[in-house]
Amino acid sequence: MAFEHAVALTGGIASGKSTACNLLKLYGLRVIDADAIAREILRSEAKSIAKLFGEEYLVNGEVDRKALGRLIFGDKDARKMLEELLHPKIRDEIVRRSEEQERFGGPYIVDIPLFFETGAYPIERVIVVYAPREVQKKRLMEREGLSEEEAEARLNAQIDIEEKRARATYLIDNSGNLKHLQRECERIFKEITENR
Repeated sequence: MAFEHAVALTGGIASGKSTACNLLKLYGLRVIDADAIAREILRSEAKSIAKLFGEEYLVNGEVDRKALGRLIFGDKDARKMLEELLHPKIRDEIVRRSEEQERFGGPYIVDIPLFFETGAYPIERVIVVYAPREVQKKRLMEREGLSEEEAEARLNAQIDIEEKRARATYLIDNSGNLKHLQRECERIFKEITENR
């Protein structure tokens, strides 16, 4: 049965989910990466993207992710259309991979950035990687080269980090440096593996 031993990993954009996930992998936890699955499916749906939004969102037959990102973070209707196209396919693939992971027994991570937003996964235990909103915004502007307004639009497209924090089973505080994050991940790894 899918998700029996799964632990969801989520957080806000630029909260440090990827770094935390990589650290948890180093401790030996297996990971299903929803973003990687989404990228695979987005690539396979290039023609559908062009039909929905126009040929200008393709470059050499591939989806122009930056241009598409600007569109969907600025237009709720466009975001909803994209989600309706991609989310069922992403979910089906995550379920399939979860069923594979269940054969091994023991906990594994399902890294789902929009876990709370989609409400599509029956996973009881949830790790939230937390960084305060101002830290998220600063990281997002530096990492993606966004203006403050663009960063705010992306942050506003997700459930607020404080609400996610309140809904966490486990909390990884990533408001400090990398050493602090390593200690947080080690603590969470022990909690997860001791509370199977």
